[in-house]
Amino acid sequence: MATKRDYYEVLGVGRDAEEDAIKKAYRKLAMKHHPDRNPDDKASEEKFKEAKEAYEILTDPQKRAAYDRHGHAGVDPSMGAGARGAGAGGFADAFGDIFGDIFGQTAGGGRGGRNGVYRGADLRYNLEITLEQAARGTETKIRIPSHEACEPCKGTGTKPGTQPKTCTTCAGHGQVRMQQGFFSVQQTCPKCHGAGKVIADPCLSCHGAGRLKKQKTLSVKIPAGVDEGDRIRLSGEGEMGVNGGPAGDLYVQMQVKPHSVFERDGDDLHCEMPISFTVAALGGEIDIPTLEGHAKIKIPPETQSGKTFRLRGKGIKGVRSHTTGDLQCHMVVETPVKLTERQKELLHELEEISQADSPRHNPRAKGWMDKVKDFFAD
Repeated sequence: MATKRDYYEVLGVGRDAEEDAIKKAYRKLAMKHHPDRNPDDKASEEKFKEAKEAYEILTDPQKRAAYDRHGHAGVDPSMGAGARGAGAGGFADAFGDIFGDIFGQTAGGGRGGRNGVYRGADLRYNLEITLEQAARGTETKIRIPSHEACEPCKGTGTKPGTQPKTCTTCAGHGQVRMQQGFFSVQQTCPKCHGAGKVIADPCLSCHGAGRLKKQKTLSVKIPAGVDEGDRIRLSGEGEMGVNGGPAGDLYVQMQVKPHSVFERDGDDLHCEMPISFTVAALGGEIDIPTLEGHAKIKIPPETQSGKTFRLRGKGIKGVRSHTTGDLQCHMVVETPVKLTERQKELLHELEEISQADSPRHNPRAKGWMDKVKDFFAD
């Protein structure tokens, strides 16, 4: 018995694909491999069935969750959640869409078209915030374009006091029957586009669209700890539905501005801290910036460039974290510039003293030279 392929692989989508992407991928495969387009082609027929089964599972939230956790075993028919146990309604809608693309028929094989009730599309809004806002949380307002039902025509698209007229081409059915060889199929009416009615006197405000473009202001609460790419869903704030259908959702996606001092890595923060070579050599105490202000750390003598000091709990507490991250301070020993003559004299004197006992004062340089000698000796 052949092993079933991964459903995501069958449809060619990622495991985080949203329903619209899954539906689009399925429709493409179904149109390509549908038996009516590939008569007597068993391979295409099997691919069509395979895509159909994958679609049924991945568009059912419960079955998709079971499949993500347990694979094919989680949706095995013998376990009560088989691929063939999908509700007829959900697949009939998608199957109708496929036939609509192949034969010009509307969703579900019925009148559909503009008379159908459809949920509005989901929208995305990219919101740029600072690192401080991401760490502490904030509330902000955004303005987004939207559509609202036209007030003069109450969303009907017709001029006030008039009514849509029955389409004479399809007699109000929304579809016309066409003969293609031995097959008699229905096609969306080219005049009314499936609505069954035509607007003879369109509304002057919306020009027959039934809705108008508007701008709306929304308040967005950003929880503390959000990170780049995190999304906040505002239910019902997406595109308005069609013919009274529910509105879609608005997804506000976080984009965190680069910070002048800190760089975020998960819940940890990183920063570079320049120190003078005298402090690095002799030790001392320095101030370290944090998101809450400042903290002091002691630099031990003979600290090398690149040494990292960790300040526990000075990072960020992520949205899904139970503890606060750390602040990682990376020491960068700074070479002085624009030296005076006296400074140069002192440095030359220091260099002479150091060279007198170089292995003791410069152990890393000696170790590196030993490795170079060993390399050329081989």
